[in-house]
Amino acid sequence: MKSIVKPKLNFWQIFNMNVGFLGIQYSFGLQQTAINPIFLYLGAPEDMLPILNIAGPVTGLVVQPIIGAMSDKTWSPRWGRRKPYFLIGAIIGSLCLFAFPTSPVLWFAVGLLWILDVGNNMAMEPYRAFVGDKLPEKQLSLGYQMQSLFVGAGILLANGSIVLFQKWFGGGDVEIAGEIPKWLYYSFYIGGILSITTILWSVLRTPEIPPTEEELAEINHNKSLPLGARIGKPFKEIGEAIKDMPKFMWKLGAVYLFQWYALFVYWQYITPLFKLTLGYSTSEAASQSAQMSLTYNIVTMVVALALVPLTLKYGGKKIYAYSLIGTGLALFAIPFIEDPFLVLAPMVLFGIGWAAMMGIPYTMVSKVVPQERRGVYMGILNMMIVIPMGIETLTFGPIYKFVLGGNAINAMLFAGAFFIISAFLALRLNSNKNPEEAIS
Repeated sequence: MKSIVKPKLNFWQIFNMNVGFLGIQYSFGLQQTAINPIFLYLGAPEDMLPILNIAGPVTGLVVQPIIGAMSDKTWSPRWGRRKPYFLIGAIIGSLCLFAFPTSPVLWFAVGLLWILDVGNNMAMEPYRAFVGDKLPEKQLSLGYQMQSLFVGAGILLANGSIVLFQKWFGGGDVEIAGEIPKWLYYSFYIGGILSITTILWSVLRTPEIPPTEEELAEINHNKSLPLGARIGKPFKEIGEAIKDMPKFMWKLGAVYLFQWYALFVYWQYITPLFKLTLGYSTSEAASQSAQMSLTYNIVTMVVALALVPLTLKYGGKKIYAYSLIGTGLALFAIPFIEDPFLVLAPMVLFGIGWAAMMGIPYTMVSKVVPQERRGVYMGILNMMIVIPMGIETLTFGPIYKFVLGGNAINAMLFAGAFFIISAFLALRLNSNKNPEEAIS
């Protein structure tokens, strides 16, 4: 297939095309920090937190690869290839964020999480492919690290709002079982606005590159197929892509198994940890965990673009692996620090790791997959994220209760050990940039 010559973009063009990631990641920031406290407010027991979060893995596993495959075969002269999907996803996400804090009972909040995750996953995957579509190979690292910067900024704003609103409006509140505090509402309302406005910014300011004549012919051919064949086409594309998947991605899948399992444990049990180690109420612990997230995302914003020259000089594999080791060391330290200010210090290492996790793997994968299959492979890459999360939601509840003694300190140490394992697996990643050789 004839390759497209991609023009080099300036800094602000790359910035504008990634602004929409701010709203998506604000929503994910609320999921990391505020959703589990809401479940606790509504009466969920701690050992049920993993299974209540199964919406993320399941919807990610189903939605992302399907949307990726569909976006590969989509073209609208007005809206483009990827943009229609993350625009619709942002609308769904916005509506859910406005509704979430008013959840009257636990099952309602859990149901909304499912719908919210559908919207976020629908927006997320095409956005990853969108950057790969637009940028020449020499700018891929900058493009994906810019996304990493907006990951930090979005989650930073989400958690910063939680900390500030709790301080301004929630200091005197008495915690009432079964009731979500009013101060938490405001963060979700801001997220509902950001989700749609930031996506619109990128949609309106960044044109997509038109498909080649061969790609357009294939897209038109797909449109002419019977409805049943069109519905089945994405599933066939996913199966074929997995069959032809580069060896690099199989190795990355092993890294992701431990990395994302550990991250999910951290997000679920950081609030229970502070209830244990600092003697906090649920509201105080939620605020402290938000400060932790605030800190590491500030670091992520600062170091995200600084990682670009480091990966070019030392290689993405080494920077990625060392960052994972640092994240593991951070989790080992947190349970043993009893000062609410000093416990923020390990988040420097966590923030560096988070910046690497959100940028470096996507840069490496984008270089080894074929252009015409970038959407489906980005979807498969995100399957490698949600499968470990799904395994965690099904397995960690019993592990926490029966193996770790229902102790959040042990849960955090468990997550730290998994990060160290993922780092050693990351050192096995090759740096092959030739798609043909990598796939063979």
